[in-house]
Amino acid sequence: MSIYNKTKFSDWLRKCLLFIRRDPWVWVGYTLFVAVILCVGRISYALGIFSAVVSLFVGVGVAKYNDMKHSDTGSVGFAWAIKKSLPLAIIMGLMIVLCWFIFSALANILNGQIDMISYFFFDWQFTSQNLRGRDSRELAIWLYGYANISLIFTLLMLATFASWYSYPLMLFKDYSWSQAKEVGRQESAKQKEAYYKTLAFLVFEAILCTEITPWLTPVLYVLTSAFMFVTYKNFFERS
Repeated sequence: MSIYNKTKFSDWLRKCLLFIRRDPWVWVGYTLFVAVILCVGRISYALGIFSAVVSLFVGVGVAKYNDMKHSDTGSVGFAWAIKKSLPLAIIMGLMIVLCWFIFSALANILNGQIDMISYFFFDWQFTSQNLRGRDSRELAIWLYGYANISLIFTLLMLATFASWYSYPLMLFKDYSWSQAKEVGRQESAKQKEAYYKTLAFLVFEAILCTEITPWLTPVLYVLTSAFMFVTYKNFFERS
């Protein structure tokens, strides 16, 4: 078996952390941006899920921008990263929202709570009743709890209906959905152990952030975006 096929999760994690450390202020800035966007998304499930998914995938474009700053091919502006990644991220966000809405609507119908379906799109909860009397950790759980569930749902949707590499392949190589799915799954199969450990690690961290370390939720989103780009680059943009 070749060295190429012996990639370990620890290798991916090390490369990801080194990649972030190379230009930390870019990631600090994007983490703060994600933190604000996820708070705004608390207005409704639909907006929250959409904001979370878009933040995750735009982060992959930010990672590409950060990588090009240190490459010989020439750097690009930060606006390029947003312009490049935002349209596809919006499409992915809408797809995830639609899937979640279908599951939610079916659950409400089966439970005889048809009137609750509309709350998926608007459920204003920034009221004094909800905000009063919460300590810092409780407030963070209330603000970011949905985002961690959204991250888990998105990762499982990618694993089921696409692949770990689908988004960067469509974004940077202009693959169609079916092409990205097929090529991504072939590569994931070669790196099965590292891929499953990565998925388990990110899901575990999302569960941890749901109750134990909620304020680190934006950091987890940035880490996931960086993970997605670094692993993609390792196999599809090798020099």
